[in-house]
Amino acid sequence: MPPPECPAHAAVHAAAPASALADLFGPGHEADPKGFYERLRAEHGAVAPVRVAGDLPAWLLLGYRENLEVARTPSRFSRDSRHWGDWREGRVAPDSPLLPVVGWQPMCTFADGAEHERLRTALTESMDRLDRRGMRRHVTRFTNQLVEKFAADGHADLVTEFAEQLPMLVLTQLLGMPDEDGPRLVEASRDLMKGTETAISSNDYVIRALENLVARKRAEPGQDLASWLLSHPSGLTGEEIVQHLRLVLLTGNETTTNLMANALLTVLTDPRFRASLAGGQMTLPDAIEHVLWNEPPLAVIPGRWATGDTELAGRQIKAGDMLLLGLAAGNIDPAVRPEIGAPMYGNRSHLAFSGGPHECPGQDIGRAITDTGIDALLLRLPDLRPAVLETELRWTVSWVSRRLVSLPAEFTPRQGDSDTVETERGLLAPDFLARLALPDRAEPADPAELSTTPAPPRAAVAEPGKRPFRARSWWRSLWRGLRPGPPVPPR
Repeated sequence: MPPPECPAHAAVHAAAPASALADLFGPGHEADPKGFYERLRAEHGAVAPVRVAGDLPAWLLLGYRENLEVARTPSRFSRDSRHWGDWREGRVAPDSPLLPVVGWQPMCTFADGAEHERLRTALTESMDRLDRRGMRRHVTRFTNQLVEKFAADGHADLVTEFAEQLPMLVLTQLLGMPDEDGPRLVEASRDLMKGTETAISSNDYVIRALENLVARKRAEPGQDLASWLLSHPSGLTGEEIVQHLRLVLLTGNETTTNLMANALLTVLTDPRFRASLAGGQMTLPDAIEHVLWNEPPLAVIPGRWATGDTELAGRQIKAGDMLLLGLAAGNIDPAVRPEIGAPMYGNRSHLAFSGGPHECPGQDIGRAITDTGIDALLLRLPDLRPAVLETELRWTVSWVSRRLVSLPAEFTPRQGDSDTVETERGLLAPDFLARLALPDRAEPADPAELSTTPAPPRAAVAEPGKRPFRARSWWRSLWRGLRPGPPVPPR
């Protein structure tokens, strides 16, 4: 095999049958996605030929710069999947699990130019009307409702009982849907994003639910995203409104669930990460950016389609070829991260939300749900700790994402403190400030002392005239500096 930089290299792989290409739906990718990307990078360079469901060929972008180049040049690499040569020539089966994700739909993610501007403006301006302070209250309220279900048990699965539930509860509220629609929508949205055999029927369920929502909001508008899209001066059709609500619901839920699960995993299992939080060297929003570098919520974004014959990283890309943005692979490109273990706290130059004109419009909503949800969870359960070894955790991998299956955790059983009060600096549990004032043990001098070892039990009986001893958790130590003070004047 000629080396990746050799001109003959592209010709060899261009002539190879799709069945001989690395399979993005195969067991090799499912077993070890990052290893799969690195093997492709070593063999092919920054752009690798792969195959997807139905033995259809595609190009997977592994380089950081190549991902940005494709995302930022829609004139060469269109988001309109009607350019797809395999689809135009009838090689895509009507029941292909790719279609719910890449099949053309009348929404901004499948448009370019003026049409993209019209549709995206309607979406972003409607999303800008969302009350961010009110959204954080929704997050806190739903977090407390979820925590209340397991707080007295002393243990919970933070994926299935928390991270998989919270984003959809909040998003259905923002869209104007009833709370009871959330659980079934969680199942359907995950199924169609995985590209399973039932992806088509799951997509149909989501569409029907949103069509019913739009019909209700036409009759009775409210202060929600569906109503604002209906009244936007861009004049979206009913189908365009349904498809944009679907976009927000699916991508918002999938990405936020994965981000929250990955952030919780890192907070609970990485001593250096936890020590930086507890010591005040970084904030939780900064920590979330580090997680977005290492575990982007979507590993692959399909797709872009070449509008004509072109070249990319020495590859001869033909008109109609499908390209897949490899966000996870680009984030670990040695060209931009020579030291993969170096902290990336607060650095937003990652590819987690793509880039260019189609960069995710709801990324700050996902960050807010994750940040506020984890804050509220840890304020309720400050001694949260993993219940299993990290090596015992299981992941599931689809062609577009890697998802943590479960995150068992333990904590001191609690109940009766679910109400919150608002301070100048956020939402805190009513007894939180009082708990901060309790006597505490000496702070550890060595961050290594901040381990996942269970905290010592609290004294059941206090000495006469003294309060019971309570050990200060690392999370409570972090929040010492957030006692409400005088309002900070605007800059």
